[in-house]
Amino acid sequence: MASLFEPFDLNGTRLNNRIVMAPMTRSRAPDDIPNEMGALYYRQRASAGLIISEGTPISRQGQGYLYNPGIFGPDQIAGWAKATRAVHERGGIFFAQIWHVGRVSHTSIQIAGQPPVGPSEQQGGMAFGYNDAGTPDMLAASQPRRLETAEVREIVRDFAQAAVNAREAGFDGVEIHGANGYLFEQFLNPHVNDRDDAYGGSRENRCRLLLEAVDEASKMIGAHRVGVRLSPFGTLFDMPEYDDNGETYLYLAREFDKRGLAYVHLHDQGGQGMPPMPREYLRQFREVYHGNLLLAGNLDQAEAQALVDAGTIDLPVFGRLYTSNPDLVERMQNGWPLADFDPDTFYGGDARGYVDFPTYAEEQARKAREQAIQAKS
Repeated sequence: MASLFEPFDLNGTRLNNRIVMAPMTRSRAPDDIPNEMGALYYRQRASAGLIISEGTPISRQGQGYLYNPGIFGPDQIAGWAKATRAVHERGGIFFAQIWHVGRVSHTSIQIAGQPPVGPSEQQGGMAFGYNDAGTPDMLAASQPRRLETAEVREIVRDFAQAAVNAREAGFDGVEIHGANGYLFEQFLNPHVNDRDDAYGGSRENRCRLLLEAVDEASKMIGAHRVGVRLSPFGTLFDMPEYDDNGETYLYLAREFDKRGLAYVHLHDQGGQGMPPMPREYLRQFREVYHGNLLLAGNLDQAEAQALVDAGTIDLPVFGRLYTSNPDLVERMQNGWPLADFDPDTFYGGDARGYVDFPTYAEEQARKAREQAIQAKS
């Protein structure tokens, strides 16, 4: 049986352990540019075997949240380079999650107040933009504009360029965000995608955009540096359920199995109050996808180890626990207690709840100092 704390070969990239830090939007980037505080946040967590960055938009059009660091401008690339250096200095491996939100955006954060875009004009989801008073707020996503076929192909090129930009910034690879109700999932879903061109209609056509983006990014930086995130049976951001959902994702699994990717990362939305992904389906996915398989979704250490022992997954992914436990690997490995996370500080704000959670060793040192002071008084 493989320990979670042993090194792992991620298609040629050596990870120090099997623990993965999930991509988590934190909305802490002024002007959408990564800064020193963000670099510190990732540095603190660099004992993870693999860190996947918060979603980083490939373009302004692809952005759905304020204070969300992008990967399309030179200042953003330079900002991310601070974070990648910080992680690498501690021996960590760092992938950028590259992202287009599609319809899940708002006119207040689009260029010149333009509408967001999607496969159709169907509206859905929530965005973090400016309300009528000019104050940052969670808002219903604006009515989207249907993408022209030529524009869809341009988005494929944007993803390929984002992969190049990520490598320039020092990332070890990229994860293409195909999950959670954003652009690719909007194209996959036949109730949102009503197109009659090469990107709509049949299952193969609905999957075309995601596969093209994966292939173009792979051409630019190598398939062994490209991962992809999926959320089978996901309903986040008003995604309707559909009959062949499971078969659509098994089709993608077969296609990805041919490509020699770094990994496929499945997100079980059950931990976010949505219908969970059946564990039996996870086993079905594993039967047709034989590459490295990651799973996120409210895992604890015991379940993660059991899934790895069974060969069902290769790498477990932890999210919210990493917000409050920068030394999560060490805490798990030594059986140390975990610090509680603070949902009120997940999105936006300053250092509080972001870079001020101590490691267990720091906690113990503080307690020892306090005891020494008390003993002298």
